[in-house]
Amino acid sequence: MQFSALQLATMLNGKLEGNPDVKVSNIAKIEEANEGMLSFIANPKYEEFIYSTNASILIVNESLVIERPVKPTLIRVKDAYSSFASLLEQYRYLTSNKSGIQQPSFIPASVKMGANVYVGAFAYLGENVVLGDNVKIYPGVYLGDNVVVNNDSILYPGVKVYDNCVVGKRVMLHAGCVIGGDGFGFAPQADGSYKKVPQIGNVVINDDVEIGANTTIDRATMGSTVIRQGVKLDNLIQVAHNVDIGINTVIAAQTGVSGSTKIGQNCVIGGQVGMVGHIHIADGTKINAQSGLSKSITTPNSSLTGSPAYDYKSSLKSQAIFRNLPDLEKRVKELEEMVKQLLQEKAGV
Repeated sequence: MQFSALQLATMLNGKLEGNPDVKVSNIAKIEEANEGMLSFIANPKYEEFIYSTNASILIVNESLVIERPVKPTLIRVKDAYSSFASLLEQYRYLTSNKSGIQQPSFIPASVKMGANVYVGAFAYLGENVVLGDNVKIYPGVYLGDNVVVNNDSILYPGVKVYDNCVVGKRVMLHAGCVIGGDGFGFAPQADGSYKKVPQIGNVVINDDVEIGANTTIDRATMGSTVIRQGVKLDNLIQVAHNVDIGINTVIAAQTGVSGSTKIGQNCVIGGQVGMVGHIHIADGTKINAQSGLSKSITTPNSSLTGSPAYDYKSSLKSQAIFRNLPDLEKRVKELEEMVKQLLQEKAGV
């Protein structure tokens, strides 16, 4: 597919500088782009490539100052990064807009499907599954009984969604996700064994959520584990039963969230963070990678690091002191020796 600079500028509501008829059919990084390719620049450290790139069209910020002539046609927009992301989203839609039912796949008569649905080969759909318009179910996906997948959502190969779970609109579940597996609930017995506590709740994923490959979200013991609108979860994350993750919170890989923890909205959580259960994380909290949280965070917009996690700025001061400990120890020993000599002199020894 080819697009002209004028077409792209119209799509992005941008301002053209250069040849409106130049066409592109591919996308590349600015330093690697050739003729017939589209690229963008949003990071100032790459501005030098504006003058050397072979790209035919560049998306740039409105505020970018051009100091000498450039080869590409420019499309000026308010936010080059967001505009480029929008184009990539549209490009992916155009190149992967699958539809139809592939065989072999298992689809009971009780399943309800909207318009333009795609179901890949070897998918298994349980009884009373509901698929909204434009839903894409890739090969090898399992949907348990009574699962609902709403409009425009995509489930990539190997995703497993257990019975009674709900997936919102425009949700993207990457390969190997497990949604609705049993929570880790076991009652200790007098003889030292453990009795399983049935997990009869579900998982509810709201609209515009993206969940990375091999991330697992456990069903609630009772009620729902809830992933709220706009949440972005990286690969290999464990979300336990009855957790509630607030609107637009993002969590990086290998983080573990224990049962019944409530995370506020607009939080940013780094990789390999661990959280104990039954705590609350205030809105806007930022948690550094490899931190451990053992108690609730009640102050909004806090920045935390360490294990146990505490204030980020205080942690930096502590690290500075820690680095100076060898020198401080030496100085203390020198002071001790000076005091010892003074006491000896005073005693006439």
